[in-house]
Amino acid sequence: MSVEEKLRVVADRIRTHSSAMLTEEALKTAIILPFLSALDYDVFNPDEVIPEFCADAVGKKGEKVDYAIKLDGEIRILIECKPISMALEKVHLAQLYRYFSVTNAKFAILTNGRTFHFHTDLVAPNRLDDRPFLTFDLSDMQGQLVTELKKFAKAEFNIDGILQSAHRLKYTSAIKKEIANVMENPPEDFVRMVTGGLYQGRFTSQVKEQFTPMVKAAFREIVRESVQSRLSTALAETEVSEIGVEGEETEEVVTTEEEREGFMIIRAIVRDTLKPARVVMRDQKSYCGILIDNNNRKPLARLWFNRSIRYLGLFDGEKENKVKIDTLDEIYDYSDRLRATAKEYTAPVHILAPTVIS
Repeated sequence: MSVEEKLRVVADRIRTHSSAMLTEEALKTAIILPFLSALDYDVFNPDEVIPEFCADAVGKKGEKVDYAIKLDGEIRILIECKPISMALEKVHLAQLYRYFSVTNAKFAILTNGRTFHFHTDLVAPNRLDDRPFLTFDLSDMQGQLVTELKKFAKAEFNIDGILQSAHRLKYTSAIKKEIANVMENPPEDFVRMVTGGLYQGRFTSQVKEQFTPMVKAAFREIVRESVQSRLSTALAETEVSEIGVEGEETEEVVTTEEEREGFMIIRAIVRDTLKPARVVMRDQKSYCGILIDNNNRKPLARLWFNRSIRYLGLFDGEKENKVKIDTLDEIYDYSDRLRATAKEYTAPVHILAPTVIS
């Protein structure tokens, strides 16, 4: 089973058996250890996954954290578990604070089995941040979550790469929360801004009451239409990948969330050069192709994401040029080259006028 498949098994267990996990020990056995095992850690090796980890240097004799994960001889991840019925609070970070500062741990996880908070030291070196950079409900694995969790798998573990993602996740999650608040309760300044060109009179309280529900509804429609568009694209791609030459079935091709996000980034980069509808994703077994007009003869880019090392294929030369990328954000570093390729497909076709023979 893949990492994703094993994580989804654990997620299903939370949904179906959470009522039976009343004690912390039951939670560890049913969820925490299988979660670590899904990330390919050997939970039966006490030199890799250390239960009841204790470091006397914290100044409180006998104080322990539930688990410590050791990689290459160094403690790298600390894990503190709480009962599934307990809401996670800042006060629960106390032991992790102390252990983080006296070990070489770079990440700390606080969890009640359902909710997971991932922390690191983005604010001050060797001092655990109060605010987690990644928070999720394991029973509801959506969006990029699997991609982010794979970075913590034993074979993929890379501190610098994870920290780059952590910095992005910390701020994008906070921004998403603010946007969600604006969607649910549009502030007056925002309503004024988006309706400024629609209403010429004074912005009275009556006008605000009239437009605020409309702004809220418009926000929701934009989100719904975006989701429907992405689903339609995904379904179309599935149909293309399942049908081979002359209608014969081909080997199943699975489009990952990371490939979809990479496609959306590239489409956004070239949207000022080409109409977004012309930029199409066609997934293959070994790579994910980004084409213009769904034409194999018009390649824009390729996403080589099916291995541990990711590459972005560019077509601004005589042949494909692969460049290594560690994060999806690095695609933006090649915006000029992608736009240059896209521009090649906007050149008008010159048709010679027929010669008139008199």
